[in-house]
Amino acid sequence: MTTAQIDRESRQELESRGYSRRQIGRIAALLGAGAVMSQVARPAFAQQSAKAMVGAVRIGSNECWTGPFPAGVEAAAKIAAVGNWYEPDDEHAKLTAAVAQVEGVPAECVMAWPGSSDPLNRSVITFCSPERGLVTANPTYEQSWATAAWLGVKPDRVPLTKDYRHDVKAMLAANPKAGLYYICSPNNPTGTLTPIEDIEWLIANKPADSVVLVDEAYIHFAGTPSAAKLAGTRNDVIVMRTFSKLFGMAGMRLGLTIAHPDLYKKMMRYDGQQVSFMLPMTAVACGTASLVLADQIAARRDQMNAVREETFAHLKKRKIPYIPSHANMFMVDWGKGKNPKDMQAKFGAEGIQIGRSWDAYPTMSRVTVGSAEDMQKFRVALDKILMA
Repeated sequence: MTTAQIDRESRQELESRGYSRRQIGRIAALLGAGAVMSQVARPAFAQQSAKAMVGAVRIGSNECWTGPFPAGVEAAAKIAAVGNWYEPDDEHAKLTAAVAQVEGVPAECVMAWPGSSDPLNRSVITFCSPERGLVTANPTYEQSWATAAWLGVKPDRVPLTKDYRHDVKAMLAANPKAGLYYICSPNNPTGTLTPIEDIEWLIANKPADSVVLVDEAYIHFAGTPSAAKLAGTRNDVIVMRTFSKLFGMAGMRLGLTIAHPDLYKKMMRYDGQQVSFMLPMTAVACGTASLVLADQIAARRDQMNAVREETFAHLKKRKIPYIPSHANMFMVDWGKGKNPKDMQAKFGAEGIQIGRSWDAYPTMSRVTVGSAEDMQKFRVALDKILMA
């Protein structure tokens, strides 16, 4: 896509928000060329490239330790047999209906995506501008920072509170006229929660024409109240989900958003893409079959929680500080003078791939909670490294 391919009305709208011609060209490239994603999503791609170590315990990229639920695998296999059809039997509508039923939102508010990067990028493009910036926590998932930098939009990064919540009052104070406020709860990389009451406060006090984007990629691991119903009843809230985490579908690339249809119209106005129809039917069928499995979702969450708490007990015994988490990852603090990259290399030498660090917490590494066997190997490696 080129600047010329963005229609005249949309170009004028972007110019009215303070975007230069060069920035509009970047918007066109970002929406129309997948190759650009390598520039705006570098941290995520770096994690993926690190997963190539054969036979390693992979607890660095927040993947689920097991595959999709068996019912999801069965649904995907069944529909693969009719893969000659673009959409064998109204699969998109089935997924939308399942989300609407489970979340208690209107079906018209649900949209599926090939992962979460596209809707996150579009949210920054649509609701931010050189005059209306982006506000996030720090640390948090960095994709929105990269997109803002690519476009020349100012991001304000607000430290988490002492108990690792998003400081919503400080976020509003940082930029009272921001176009987009991004909240990740449970937060990546800390796994910590921002209470729904805090999110409601931000929504009630922000500018009327700005948008709050709530990234709930890890909400199923937490089992806590969601902002979905807020997104289903308002026109200034977007809730973003992914099937890459608890549902074990990272390689199948399925995400979804819940938002008012008017917000979708704005997000699509520059290129008109119907990205939902880029989805493979195997992913759609797997997601539809998995989403309704409430008992199995709870069982998988309980299994992860038990393994995580066992690992926390071990860290506590070794007197290694960590951030208590409500998700399938946590931050462990190696202490002053310790380099997380060195620790990553030491674990790698033991066949364990742990995660990276964030600038806000320079002595910490993120560790994904894997299977009971994975975390036992992590604890053994940890003890060996400490003894060295």
